[in-house]
Amino acid sequence: MPETDNASGPGPTPHPERDSRPFPVRDSWGHRVATVGVIVVGVLTIRPLGVSGRGLAVLALVVLCSVGLAARALPAEKVSKRAAVVWLTLAIVAAAALVGVSSSGTGYLFAFFLSGHVGYRLETRPALLLALLCSLLCGGVLYFRLGPGYHELPWLLGLTTGAPVLAGIASRNRRRAIESALAAAASAERAARAEAQAIVLTERSRIARDVHDVLAHSLAGINMQLELADALLDIGDLDQVRQANHKAHSMVKESLKQAQWTVHALREDALPLLESLTAMLESSGHRDVLTVTGTVRQTPAHVTQNLLRIAQEALTNAARHAPGGQVTAELSYAETSTTLRIRNGPATRAVPHDVGSGMGLIGMRERVALLKGTITAGPVTEGPDRGGWQVEAVIPG
Repeated sequence: MPETDNASGPGPTPHPERDSRPFPVRDSWGHRVATVGVIVVGVLTIRPLGVSGRGLAVLALVVLCSVGLAARALPAEKVSKRAAVVWLTLAIVAAAALVGVSSSGTGYLFAFFLSGHVGYRLETRPALLLALLCSLLCGGVLYFRLGPGYHELPWLLGLTTGAPVLAGIASRNRRRAIESALAAAASAERAARAEAQAIVLTERSRIARDVHDVLAHSLAGINMQLELADALLDIGDLDQVRQANHKAHSMVKESLKQAQWTVHALREDALPLLESLTAMLESSGHRDVLTVTGTVRQTPAHVTQNLLRIAQEALTNAARHAPGGQVTAELSYAETSTTLRIRNGPATRAVPHDVGSGMGLIGMRERVALLKGTITAGPVTEGPDRGGWQVEAVIPG
Protein backbone atom coordinates (compact mmCIF):
# COMPACT_ATOMS: atom_id res chain seq x y z
CA MET A 1 0.00 0.00 0.00
CA PRO A 2 1.49 3.44 -0.82
CA GLU A 3 2.32 5.78 2.02
CA THR A 4 1.16 9.31 2.72
CA ASP A 5 3.51 12.25 2.40
CA ASN A 6 5.50 12.56 5.59
CA ALA A 7 8.75 14.15 6.76
CA SER A 8 10.70 14.24 9.91
CA GLY A 9 11.51 17.38 11.29
CA PRO A 10 28.57 24.19 27.60
CA GLY A 11 31.45 21.08 28.62
CA PRO A 12 33.15 20.82 31.80
CA THR A 13 36.05 23.19 32.22
CA PRO A 14 39.39 21.38 32.63
CA HIS A 15 40.90 21.67 36.10
CA PRO A 16 44.71 21.99 36.40
CA GLU A 17 46.48 20.42 39.35
CA ARG A 18 45.79 22.44 42.43
CA ASP A 19 49.42 22.21 43.59
CA SER A 20 50.64 23.95 40.43
CA ARG A 21 49.25 27.32 41.49
CA PRO A 22 48.80 29.22 44.77
CA PHE A 23 45.95 28.10 46.95
CA PRO A 24 43.17 30.71 46.77
CA VAL A 25 43.29 31.92 50.37
CA ARG A 26 40.58 34.26 51.62
CA ASP A 27 41.31 35.60 55.10
CA SER A 28 38.37 35.29 57.48
CA TRP A 29 37.38 38.03 59.91
CA GLY A 30 38.62 35.84 62.75
CA HIS A 31 42.09 35.67 61.24
CA ARG A 32 42.14 39.40 60.66
CA VAL A 33 41.12 40.17 64.23
CA ALA A 34 43.79 37.77 65.55
CA THR A 35 46.43 39.36 63.32
CA VAL A 36 45.56 42.86 64.48
CA GLY A 37 45.51 41.60 68.09
CA VAL A 38 49.01 40.12 67.87
CA ILE A 39 50.41 43.33 66.33
CA VAL A 40 48.76 45.54 68.97
CA VAL A 41 49.84 43.32 71.88
CA GLY A 42 53.35 43.19 70.47
CA VAL A 43 53.64 46.98 70.17
CA LEU A 44 52.33 47.41 73.73
CA THR A 45 54.52 44.78 75.41
CA ILE A 46 57.76 44.32 73.48
CA ARG A 47 60.68 46.25 74.92
CA PRO A 48 62.87 48.11 74.29
CA LEU A 49 61.03 49.99 71.57
CA GLY A 50 62.50 53.28 70.42
CA VAL A 51 64.11 55.30 67.64
CA SER A 52 67.76 54.73 68.48
CA GLY A 53 70.12 51.90 69.41
CA ARG A 54 68.64 48.52 70.24
CA GLY A 55 65.18 50.06 70.53
CA LEU A 56 65.35 51.03 66.84
CA ALA A 57 66.38 47.49 65.88
CA VAL A 58 63.47 46.08 67.88
CA LEU A 59 61.10 48.58 66.24
CA ALA A 60 62.33 47.62 62.78
CA LEU A 61 61.85 43.91 63.52
CA VAL A 62 58.37 44.52 64.94
CA VAL A 63 57.42 46.44 61.78
CA LEU A 64 58.85 43.71 59.56
CA CYS A 65 57.02 40.96 61.47
CA SER A 66 53.79 43.00 61.46
CA VAL A 67 53.96 43.57 57.70
CA GLY A 68 54.75 39.88 57.14
CA LEU A 69 51.81 38.82 59.30
CA ALA A 70 49.40 41.39 57.81
CA ALA A 71 50.32 40.29 54.29
CA ARG A 72 48.40 37.08 54.92
CA ALA A 73 45.28 39.03 53.90
CA LEU A 74 46.57 39.22 50.31
CA PRO A 75 44.72 36.82 47.96
CA ALA A 76 47.04 33.92 47.09
CA GLU A 77 46.20 34.15 43.37
CA LYS A 78 47.71 37.63 43.35
CA VAL A 79 50.97 36.51 44.99
CA SER A 80 53.29 34.09 43.21
CA LYS A 81 54.40 30.96 45.02
CA ARG A 82 58.03 32.09 45.03
CA ALA A 83 57.15 35.53 46.38
CA ALA A 84 55.11 33.94 49.19
CA VAL A 85 58.03 31.71 50.19
CA VAL A 86 60.47 34.65 50.20
CA TRP A 87 58.14 36.93 52.18
CA LEU A 88 57.33 34.27 54.79
CA THR A 89 60.98 33.25 55.13
CA LEU A 90 62.04 36.86 55.81
CA ALA A 91 59.19 37.27 58.30
CA ILE A 92 60.19 34.09 60.18
CA VAL A 93 63.85 35.17 60.33
CA ALA A 94 62.71 38.55 61.64
CA ALA A 95 60.51 36.87 64.27
CA ALA A 96 63.41 34.69 65.48
CA ALA A 97 65.67 37.77 65.64
CA LEU A 98 62.99 39.64 67.58
CA VAL A 99 62.86 36.85 70.19
CA GLY A 100 66.59 37.34 70.78
CA VAL A 101 66.89 41.14 70.49
CA SER A 102 63.90 42.14 72.65
CA SER A 103 64.39 41.90 76.38
CA SER A 104 60.71 41.39 77.27
CA GLY A 105 57.23 41.19 75.83
CA THR A 106 55.35 38.87 73.52
CA GLY A 107 57.58 38.84 70.44
CA TYR A 108 57.36 35.04 70.29
CA LEU A 109 53.69 35.38 69.28
CA PHE A 110 54.81 36.58 65.86
CA ALA A 111 56.73 33.34 65.36
CA PHE A 112 53.73 31.20 66.38
CA PHE A 113 51.25 33.02 64.14
CA LEU A 114 53.62 33.18 61.18
CA SER A 115 54.25 29.44 61.46
CA GLY A 116 50.50 28.76 61.40
CA HIS A 117 50.04 30.94 58.35
CA VAL A 118 52.92 29.17 56.58
CA GLY A 119 50.92 25.92 56.82
CA TYR A 120 47.80 27.63 55.50
CA ARG A 121 49.43 29.55 52.67
CA LEU A 122 52.04 27.12 51.26
CA GLU A 123 51.92 23.53 50.15
CA THR A 124 52.82 20.86 52.68
CA ARG A 125 56.49 20.31 51.90
CA PRO A 126 57.68 23.95 51.82
CA ALA A 127 55.42 24.70 54.80
CA LEU A 128 57.05 22.00 56.92
CA LEU A 129 60.53 23.14 55.90
CA LEU A 130 59.79 26.74 56.88
CA ALA A 131 58.20 25.62 60.15
CA LEU A 132 61.30 23.58 60.94
CA LEU A 133 63.43 26.63 60.14
CA CYS A 134 61.29 28.71 62.51
CA SER A 135 61.71 26.18 65.34
CA LEU A 136 65.46 25.87 64.82
CA LEU A 137 66.03 29.63 64.64
CA CYS A 138 63.90 30.47 67.69
CA GLY A 139 65.20 27.52 69.66
CA GLY A 140 68.79 28.28 68.66
CA VAL A 141 68.49 31.95 69.60
CA LEU A 142 67.31 31.02 73.08
CA TYR A 143 69.60 28.02 73.56
CA PHE A 144 72.76 29.85 72.55
CA ARG A 145 71.68 33.00 74.40
CA LEU A 146 72.10 35.22 71.36
CA GLY A 147 70.25 38.10 72.95
CA PRO A 148 68.71 39.31 76.21
CA GLY A 149 65.41 37.60 75.42
CA TYR A 150 66.66 34.22 76.63
CA HIS A 151 66.21 35.31 80.25
CA GLU A 152 62.43 35.48 79.73
CA LEU A 153 61.84 32.30 77.68
CA PRO A 154 63.04 28.65 77.90
CA TRP A 155 64.74 27.40 74.75
CA LEU A 156 62.24 24.52 74.45
CA LEU A 157 59.51 27.09 73.83
CA GLY A 158 61.46 28.25 70.81
CA LEU A 159 61.39 24.74 69.37
CA THR A 160 57.59 24.68 69.59
CA THR A 161 57.14 27.80 67.48
CA GLY A 162 56.88 25.62 64.34
CA ALA A 163 54.07 23.46 65.76
CA PRO A 164 51.18 25.71 64.58
CA VAL A 165 52.09 24.77 61.01
CA LEU A 166 50.08 21.58 61.55
CA ALA A 167 46.95 23.57 62.39
CA GLY A 168 47.55 25.69 59.30
CA ILE A 169 47.90 22.60 57.08
CA ALA A 170 44.70 21.11 58.52
CA SER A 171 42.84 24.37 57.94
CA ARG A 172 44.17 24.54 54.37
CA ASN A 173 43.10 20.96 53.62
CA ARG A 174 39.65 21.62 55.03
CA ARG A 175 39.32 24.75 52.93
CA ARG A 176 40.53 22.90 49.87
CA ALA A 177 37.99 20.11 50.42
CA ILE A 178 35.20 22.69 50.63
CA GLU A 179 36.33 24.41 47.43
CA SER A 180 36.63 21.05 45.64
CA ALA A 181 33.10 20.17 46.70
CA LEU A 182 31.84 23.54 45.45
CA ALA A 183 33.71 23.10 42.16
CA ALA A 184 32.24 19.61 41.73
CA ALA A 185 28.77 20.97 42.45
CA ALA A 186 29.27 23.76 39.90
CA SER A 187 30.51 21.25 37.32
CA ALA A 188 27.53 19.00 37.97
CA GLU A 189 25.20 21.99 37.60
CA ARG A 190 26.79 22.91 34.27
CA ALA A 191 26.44 19.32 33.08
CA ALA A 192 22.80 19.25 34.22
CA ARG A 193 22.09 22.51 32.36
CA ALA A 194 23.72 21.13 29.21
CA GLU A 195 21.71 17.91 29.47
CA ALA A 196 18.49 19.85 30.05
CA GLN A 197 19.21 22.00 27.01
CA ALA A 198 19.84 18.90 24.90
CA ILE A 199 16.56 17.40 26.10
CA VAL A 200 14.71 20.61 25.24
CA LEU A 201 16.22 20.67 21.73
CA THR A 202 15.36 17.01 21.21
CA GLU A 203 11.80 17.62 22.38
CA ARG A 204 11.48 20.63 20.07
CA SER A 205 12.65 18.52 17.14
CA ARG A 206 10.16 15.80 18.02
CA ILE A 207 7.28 18.26 18.29
CA ALA A 208 8.30 19.89 15.00
CA ARG A 209 8.36 16.46 13.34
CA ASP A 210 4.94 15.56 14.75
CA VAL A 211 3.38 18.85 13.67
CA HIS A 212 4.92 18.49 10.24
CA ASP A 213 3.60 14.93 9.96
CA VAL A 214 0.09 16.21 10.62
CA LEU A 215 0.10 19.41 8.58
CA ALA A 216 2.54 18.99 5.70
CA HIS A 217 0.76 16.62 3.35
CA SER A 218 -2.74 17.59 4.59
CA LEU A 219 -2.34 21.30 3.93
CA ALA A 220 -0.60 20.64 0.64
CA GLY A 221 -3.49 18.42 -0.50
CA ILE A 222 -6.13 20.89 0.67
CA ASN A 223 -4.36 23.73 -1.11
CA MET A 224 -4.19 21.68 -4.31
CA GLN A 225 -7.95 20.95 -4.19
CA LEU A 226 -8.80 24.60 -3.59
CA GLU A 227 -6.60 25.69 -6.49
CA LEU A 228 -8.31 23.08 -8.66
CA ALA A 229 -11.74 24.40 -7.63
CA ASP A 230 -10.55 27.91 -8.51
CA ALA A 231 -9.49 26.78 -11.96
CA LEU A 232 -12.74 24.88 -12.54
CA LEU A 233 -14.79 27.95 -11.64
CA ASP A 234 -13.14 29.80 -14.50
CA ILE A 235 -14.38 27.21 -16.98
CA GLY A 236 -17.80 26.84 -15.31
CA ASP A 237 -17.56 23.12 -14.45
CA LEU A 238 -19.64 23.27 -11.26
CA ASP A 239 -19.85 19.50 -10.79
CA GLN A 240 -16.09 19.21 -10.69
CA VAL A 241 -15.92 22.25 -8.39
CA ARG A 242 -18.27 20.52 -5.95
CA GLN A 243 -16.20 17.35 -6.06
CA ALA A 244 -12.99 19.28 -5.37
CA ASN A 245 -14.67 21.22 -2.59
CA HIS A 246 -16.06 18.01 -1.05
CA LYS A 247 -12.62 16.41 -1.16
CA ALA A 248 -11.05 19.47 0.47
CA HIS A 249 -13.64 19.27 3.27
CA SER A 250 -12.86 15.57 3.76
CA MET A 251 -9.16 16.32 4.00
CA VAL A 252 -9.81 19.06 6.58
CA LYS A 253 -11.79 16.62 8.75
CA GLU A 254 -9.02 14.05 8.45
CA SER A 255 -6.41 16.66 9.36
CA LEU A 256 -8.38 17.72 12.43
CA LYS A 257 -8.58 14.10 13.55
CA GLN A 258 -4.83 13.67 13.08
CA ALA A 259 -4.19 16.91 14.98
CA GLN A 260 -6.26 15.57 17.89
CA TRP A 261 -4.21 12.39 17.95
CA THR A 262 -0.97 14.38 17.87
CA VAL A 263 -2.01 16.69 20.70
CA HIS A 264 -3.03 13.64 22.70
CA ALA A 265 0.40 12.06 22.14
CA LEU A 266 2.23 15.28 23.07
CA ARG A 267 0.37 15.84 26.33
CA GLU A 268 2.46 15.06 29.40
CA ASP A 269 -0.57 13.43 31.02
CA ALA A 270 -1.29 11.23 28.02
CA LEU A 271 -2.83 7.83 28.71
CA PRO A 272 -0.64 4.69 28.68
CA LEU A 273 0.03 3.04 25.33
CA LEU A 274 -2.82 0.51 25.49
CA GLU A 275 -5.50 3.07 26.42
CA SER A 276 -4.18 5.65 23.93
CA LEU A 277 -4.09 3.13 21.08
CA THR A 278 -7.61 1.95 21.89
CA ALA A 279 -8.91 5.55 21.88
CA MET A 280 -7.13 6.23 18.58
CA LEU A 281 -8.65 3.18 16.90
CA GLU A 282 -12.14 4.02 18.15
CA SER A 283 -11.88 7.65 17.02
CA SER A 284 -10.96 6.44 13.53
CA GLY A 285 -14.06 4.22 13.42
CA HIS A 286 -12.44 0.87 14.29
CA ARG A 287 -13.97 -0.59 17.45
CA ASP A 288 -12.97 -3.86 19.11
CA VAL A 289 -10.20 -4.52 16.60
CA LEU A 290 -7.26 -4.44 19.07
CA THR A 291 -5.72 -7.71 20.27
CA VAL A 292 -3.33 -7.68 23.22
CA THR A 293 -0.92 -10.51 24.01
CA GLY A 294 1.59 -10.86 26.83
CA THR A 295 1.69 -9.06 30.16
CA VAL A 296 0.68 -5.42 29.81
CA ARG A 297 3.27 -3.02 31.27
CA GLN A 298 3.98 0.70 31.28
CA THR A 299 6.22 1.80 28.41
CA PRO A 300 8.43 4.91 28.55
CA ALA A 301 6.83 8.14 27.32
CA HIS A 302 9.05 8.43 24.24
CA VAL A 303 8.25 4.83 23.23
CA THR A 304 4.52 5.43 23.67
CA GLN A 305 4.60 8.64 21.66
CA ASN A 306 6.50 7.15 18.72
CA LEU A 307 4.40 3.98 18.59
CA LEU A 308 1.23 6.10 18.57
CA ARG A 309 2.59 8.19 15.68
CA ILE A 310 3.40 4.98 13.77
CA ALA A 311 -0.13 3.71 14.43
CA GLN A 312 -1.54 7.07 13.33
CA GLU A 313 0.40 6.94 10.07
CA ALA A 314 -0.68 3.35 9.40
CA LEU A 315 -4.37 4.18 10.03
CA THR A 316 -4.11 7.26 7.81
CA ASN A 317 -2.65 5.13 5.01
CA ALA A 318 -5.40 2.54 5.45
CA ALA A 319 -8.15 5.20 5.28
CA ARG A 320 -6.64 6.83 2.22
CA HIS A 321 -5.50 3.85 0.17
CA ALA A 322 -7.85 1.08 1.31
CA PRO A 323 -11.19 2.79 2.07
CA GLY A 324 -13.70 0.39 3.54
CA GLY A 325 -11.07 -2.27 4.21
CA GLN A 326 -11.10 -4.07 7.52
CA VAL A 327 -8.46 -2.89 10.00
CA THR A 328 -6.96 -5.00 12.79
CA ALA A 329 -4.33 -4.09 15.37
CA GLU A 330 -2.20 -6.20 17.66
CA LEU A 331 -0.10 -5.10 20.61
CA SER A 332 2.31 -7.76 21.90
CA TYR A 333 4.29 -7.47 25.13
CA ALA A 334 7.30 -9.80 25.25
CA GLU A 335 10.00 -9.94 27.94
CA THR A 336 12.49 -7.95 25.87
CA SER A 337 10.34 -6.05 23.37
CA THR A 338 7.02 -4.44 22.53
CA THR A 339 5.48 -5.11 19.11
CA LEU A 340 2.79 -3.07 17.34
CA ARG A 341 1.15 -4.55 14.26
CA ILE A 342 -1.44 -2.69 12.13
CA ARG A 343 -3.05 -4.60 9.23
CA ASN A 344 -5.76 -3.60 6.79
CA GLY A 345 -7.62 -5.61 4.20
CA PRO A 346 -8.12 -4.62 0.56
CA ALA A 347 -10.26 -1.60 -0.30
CA THR A 348 -14.01 -2.13 -0.67
CA ARG A 349 -14.67 1.31 -2.12
CA ALA A 350 -13.11 3.34 -4.91
CA VAL A 351 -9.51 4.32 -4.17
CA PRO A 352 -8.58 7.98 -4.83
CA HIS A 353 -6.11 8.52 -7.64
CA ASP A 354 -3.66 10.57 -5.57
CA VAL A 355 -0.64 8.63 -4.33
CA GLY A 356 1.91 9.36 -1.64
CA SER A 357 5.58 10.04 -2.05
CA GLY A 358 6.79 7.26 0.23
CA MET A 359 7.82 9.71 2.95
CA GLY A 360 5.36 8.12 5.40
CA LEU A 361 7.36 4.90 5.60
CA ILE A 362 10.59 6.88 5.84
CA GLY A 363 9.19 8.81 8.80
CA MET A 364 8.14 5.58 10.52
CA ARG A 365 11.59 4.08 9.99
CA GLU A 366 13.21 7.18 11.47
CA ARG A 367 11.04 6.93 14.57
CA VAL A 368 11.82 3.25 15.05
CA ALA A 369 15.53 3.89 14.50
CA LEU A 370 15.47 6.46 17.33
CA LEU A 371 14.18 3.67 19.58
CA LYS A 372 16.76 1.15 18.25
CA GLY A 373 13.96 -1.06 16.97
CA THR A 374 12.93 -2.57 13.64
CA ILE A 375 10.00 -2.01 11.30
CA THR A 376 8.61 -3.95 8.37
CA ALA A 377 5.89 -2.79 5.98
CA GLY A 378 4.50 -4.51 2.94
CA PRO A 379 1.52 -6.14 1.25
CA VAL A 380 -0.38 -9.04 2.82
CA THR A 381 -0.01 -12.07 0.53
CA GLU A 382 -2.17 -14.67 2.27
CA GLY A 383 -5.13 -15.04 4.58
CA PRO A 384 -8.43 -13.15 4.65
CA ASP A 385 -6.59 -9.80 4.36
CA ARG A 386 -4.74 -10.81 1.20
CA GLY A 387 -4.24 -7.76 -0.98
CA GLY A 388 -4.08 -5.47 2.02
CA TRP A 389 -1.11 -3.94 3.84
CA GLN A 390 0.68 -4.55 7.14
CA VAL A 391 3.00 -2.43 9.27
CA GLU A 392 4.89 -4.07 12.15
CA ALA A 393 7.18 -2.20 14.59
CA VAL A 394 9.29 -4.03 17.18
CA ILE A 395 10.74 -1.89 19.97
CA PRO A 396 13.30 -3.43 22.40
CA GLY A 397 12.93 -3.03 26.15
